Formats: sequence, C-alpha cells, structure tokens
Amino acid sequence: MEPRWKGKGSEAKALADPMSKLVAQLQSSLIQTNTCGLLSGCSVLVAVETEHADLFSHSCFGQPILTAEKDKHWFQLGMEEAFYLCHFLKCLKIVGEDNCPKDDGELWHYMKSRKATFPTFYMAYSHFRKKNWVVRSGLQYGVDFIAYRHHPSLVHSEYAVLVLSEGDDDTNGRLRLWSDVHCTIRLCGSVAKTLLVLSIKKNQCSVFPLCLESYTVVERTITRWSPKQNREDCQ
Repeated sequence: MEPRWKGKGSEAKALADPMSKLVAQLQSSLIQTNTCGLLSGCSVLVAVETEHADLFSHSCFGQPILTAEKDKHWFQLGMEEAFYLCHFLKCLKIVGEDNCPKDDGELWHYMKSRKATFPTFYMAYSHFRKKNWVVRSGLQYGVDFIAYRHHPSLVHSEYAVLVLSEGDDDTNGRLRLWSDVHCTIRLCGSVAKTLLVLSIKKNQCSVFPLCLESYTVVERTITRWSPKQNREDCQ
C-alpha cells in the first residue's frame, strides 16, 4: 500500500524531518533536562517547557492536557509510551505517587498489575516504534492500534492493528469466528486501512528484563479476497 499523504508538500516535509530524527531530538532533550514523569493510575503525566512540548507533539508521544499554567505544558502518556521512553530510549525518569523513583523492573510489574495485556501491547507498540512508525489508539476503529508512517498531520494511517497473544483466549477470541473476521475486514476497508494482526509469542520466562527477550512478534495482513483481482485470464 502506498502512503496517502495529506495535502501538497506533506511527503517532502516527512522526508526532510524523518520520525527517527524527531524522536532522537526528543530523547536528547529529555536526557539533558533530566525530565521526570509522575505515575497516575494507568498513565504517566509529564510537565515540560514549550520547547519540549513541541518535541512531544512532533514525535507523537502522549496527548496534551489543557491547564491554566502558562509556563508549563502537561502531557499524558499511555503506559506503553511511558515505558518505551523510560526503558528503551532511557530518556524519562518516572516517580510513583509517593514521589520515589521507580526502576524499570518496578514499572514493569506495576503496569502489569494495572493492565493485564500490558506486556503484549508494549511489545506491539515497541515493534512499530523501533521501525519509526507512529502508533495511536485504535479504539474508534474497533482495533488496538492504528499505525502511521509519519506524523498523523502529514499522512493517513495505513494499518489497523490487532494484538493477539498466543494461548490467550481473551484476545484470540476476537478473530475465532469467521463473522468477526469478516466484520473487522469490512470495517478496515471502509476507512481505507489494511488489517494487520500481530501475534505475540512468549515462553515461560517471567523474570524482568529477560522476559522481554522471550517475546517474538509475527506480522500477518488480512485482506478481502477480490474475484476480479484473482480471476484467471480466460481467452
């Protein structure tokens, strides 16, 4: 599938500032300023200066929160985003509600306790981010994530992503019936997206961080069969 750019000049802008460059700028800036985030339920809140707010927005991390403060900008990070910045990019420190810093292991277990699907969703999220794709929630489309080649203001999302964990009936049950598959594919087609299923395989290792190495991600795209496109040429 070719990228569907939004407006004239969008492709040129994306090529001039690739997502890898924008993320690297955010990473460097957060490390220099020793930025901290605050655990708040199932998210992490980060207060930053205007310069950092622009970097968060350009690299597509978190959602801005409107406040009355003029000198501070607040961003709300999902657990997958926050852990990616903390553990993989190592540019964000996170403190708990007791104001004590949390190491990666403590964060991993905390987030697992708050969200049972966190390990598989994090592996899916990091899978895309390592490829410099932008990942957003896909709830409005009935999927787990939607994936963009670059900033959503420049390009339409290409993939509607379902995350399935092998051996987990709660996630695999969504595509167990043909009617579910058919409805999901039709929905994705109506919004010009390809359904991408990420199967997360894991072994029995539960010790952090070794458990991260035990996960593997398998990609499968599912599309509707078109008789016109697959008919043999009879002459």
